[in-house]
This record gives sequence, structure tokens and C-alpha cells, in this order.
Amino acid sequence: MEDKIRIGVSACLLGQPVRFDGGHKHDRYLTNTLGEYLDFVPVCPEVESGFSIPRETLRLVGDPEAPRLVTSRTNIDHTDRMSGWSEKRVRELEAENLCGFIFKSDSPSSGLMRVKVYNPKGMAEKKGVGLFARTFTRHFPLLPVEEEGRLNDPVLRETFIEQIFTLKRWRETLALGQNMKNLVDFHTRHKLLMLSHSPANARLMGKLVADSRKTPIQTVYAQYENLLIETLRMKSTIKKNLNVLEHILGYFKNQLGPDEKQEMLEIFDRYRNEIVPLIVPVTLLNHYVRKIGEPYLKLQVYLNPHPIALKLRNHA
Repeated sequence: MEDKIRIGVSACLLGQPVRFDGGHKHDRYLTNTLGEYLDFVPVCPEVESGFSIPRETLRLVGDPEAPRLVTSRTNIDHTDRMSGWSEKRVRELEAENLCGFIFKSDSPSSGLMRVKVYNPKGMAEKKGVGLFARTFTRHFPLLPVEEEGRLNDPVLRETFIEQIFTLKRWRETLALGQNMKNLVDFHTRHKLLMLSHSPANARLMGKLVADSRKTPIQTVYAQYENLLIETLRMKSTIKKNLNVLEHILGYFKNQLGPDEKQEMLEIFDRYRNEIVPLIVPVTLLNHYVRKIGEPYLKLQVYLNPHPIALKLRNHA
């Protein structure tokens, strides 16, 4: 991928001074690390919808499924203002070709989950979704979304980043034209990656591609994209990854000697027992792929799904 991946992000996370007190919540992992590979489209719902800096804080009140957005001290209701702006903004974002969005946690406009919603007695329950975040996810149901705080979890971080890199590759495939050759090529390269997320879905995707001649190509692509996103949202586990690793090792049964196979199995066992991270067996398998030149495995995105500099498979 020559172009950076374009994603939306809450503007305060980029260091823009747009918060209620004129401050920001600069997240240097986003700008310094992910920024090497991502092109950010900043969005601040409060400022873009006309609120001043500084401003009175806002909060959600009422029904968590349909909360109202009101000022914390004066109790002025700004729900219609924010909702109207949000509907307009998501339509504008269609032109940005986003591959995902990173929201600011706990925000009454941008929080993706567990946002405080106050009942009539002033008691808060963490059951809400920010008004803009709710509109965005409803308008773009297939786009990967996450909150900046949850990206501190290595599993959630890897799942999200894997989604956006794969979606970028899917978009590049779509740009080549919707035909069976391009779909088969994409599916072939991503087969083991899908297997690492959901063996059941991987089989469904294979069946969809195999039976595609019975269905209009546009329908096949739409169904495949839905399955692709659904599968990527499922977390990889040690058990699922071991299934893939053992599958890959099977390609070398006639090329590796007994000592090499035993070494590989011992590393698999260390990974199973969480002594070494996934990057260790994957690195050794990549070595054999290059050394032996196995053509099918050379194509597999699973062995190199994202830049190694992001260190996403380094957690045990």
C-alpha cells in the first residue's frame, strides 16, 4: 500500500485545543506511531456544530437508548442541534473514503460505549453512546471503530489495526473492478487471516466464492464484504492461531528435517503456554517460506498483515 490509510479521529486526540476548557487529549501513540501509516481526518462535534471554546460542559440525560444532550449547569437541551449537525457531517464524510474512526472515550458526543447517562435523580449509569458516535456507526455500519483508551489493550489494538489494513486492501481490490478474478485473488491471499479469526466464517467465505457463478457479481461482492467485516471483528485467539500455524507447517512436511520440525513444534508449545508471543513462530515460519519459496504461503497476508514496526504480535 503506497497511500496512507485514511481514518477519522476525534480532533482533541491529535492535540487540537478544542475541549470545553480549551485543552486537548493528545494521544502520541496515534500521532507518533500510527501516524506513520494513517492519514487522519479530525472531527470535533462540539466545535464544528457551533459551540464556543471555552464552553459549559455537556452531558447525556434520560433514556440511555435515546438520551438528550444538555448543558451540565444550565440544563439547556442541545440534542436537536447536535443530531442535525451529525447527520450532515456523516454525509460529508462519505467523500473521505474512511477506513475507520477512533473516538474519544467518555465524550457525550463522541464516546463509543459506556458513556455516562444521568437519570432524573442525577445518578449516572455508564450505558450511553455519544450522539455523533451513534450517528456515525449507524451511517457506516461496516467501518471499523474504536476508542483511544481501548487501544491500550494489545488484543483490541491488534484487532482494530488489522481491520483497517485489511479494509484498505479490500478497497484497492474494489478499485480494480468487480470480477471473479479479483475476488478469488483477494480471498486466496486472506484465507489464513480469516481462518485465524473464525474458521466457520472462513468456510462460508470460501463457499460464497466457489458458488459465485449462481449469483450476480455485485451481490457476491456485497455479501463477501459483510462476511469480511464480521469475521475481522472476531478476536483471534491462541487456539485459532495455533490452528493456522499448524496448517502452515503442513506445507513443509517434505522439506524440513526432523530437528527443524521438532524445533517448530516446541515453539508452538511455548506460544500455547504464553511463554513467547505470536511473532516468534510467525517469524520462523516466514524464514522457511523465504528459504523454501513455497508459492502459496508467499501470498498469505496472515504472515505479514501489518507493518512489523507496529509490534502488534509482540504480546504474550
